[in-house]
Amino acid sequence: MQPLVEEFLDYIVVEKGLSKNSVDAYRRDLVKFEGFLKSRCEDVMDARREDIIFFMTNLRESGLSSRSTARSMVAVRMLYRFLKAERYIEALPTENIELPRSFRTLPDVLSPEEVERLIKTPETKEPIGMRDRAMFELLYATGLRVSELVGVEVNRLNLEVGFLVVLGKGSKERVVPMGEIAMDWIKGYIRSARVKTLKGRESNFLFVTARGGSMTRQGFWKIVKKYALKAGIYKKITPHTLRHSFATHLLEGGADLRSVQTMLGHADIATTQIYTHINSERLKKIYKQFHPRA
Repeated sequence: MQPLVEEFLDYIVVEKGLSKNSVDAYRRDLVKFEGFLKSRCEDVMDARREDIIFFMTNLRESGLSSRSTARSMVAVRMLYRFLKAERYIEALPTENIELPRSFRTLPDVLSPEEVERLIKTPETKEPIGMRDRAMFELLYATGLRVSELVGVEVNRLNLEVGFLVVLGKGSKERVVPMGEIAMDWIKGYIRSARVKTLKGRESNFLFVTARGGSMTRQGFWKIVKKYALKAGIYKKITPHTLRHSFATHLLEGGADLRSVQTMLGHADIATTQIYTHINSERLKKIYKQFHPRA
């Protein structure tokens, strides 16, 4: 990669404190951007506004999802803001380039009934099933990111008061409350299933595999897919779907946006506001279905 792009990636690690996953995603997006620019200009500093717009259009026409396209554009915008701040360029070629509203996709969510079916699917007589049930209960009770869920450490749990300390994006800590139902399942899992799974081994992580290691994001994704099919849920579902469902159901129940933002660990409330759009879409569907003049 070009030295300036590498300098930018070093900057977002050191100064912005972004996670390795975020930095890797930015790196992939900027490699793609550099490859695109080769046929149009010699250097990232030479890119014009038209080049950026054409890159965005090219991403969409290549079949890339709206979310991935938006993420790539965020990486490009951040790169040029860095270059301007460091005085490598005088003007931003990305200025006044906005993503069309159609690029913003609403996340998939489960209904409360579907969540209930999914959570109750694991066979809790077995240690692994008990672990999976406890993971589902905690995920839906707290709205954690999957990376946060698999990274929960036992010493960060307070099962007397009912909260856990989460290490989120950018190594930022936040305190997340959890309900009594999730607490009861976590307690039961720790007392019996976790001990049986570890078989005398030690681990700082709350959720462990049959080999005694920590659960991975990919491993939990497979678990979610398996139980979703078993529960007869054929929607597109990922671990993030339960996080989306957590936020949507809270807002539908009357929670305020700021509180949900804090629980989700969103730096910008605009990120949380997408869940208000989900509620609006549902209201529209209900209106069209039941109003005689819809």
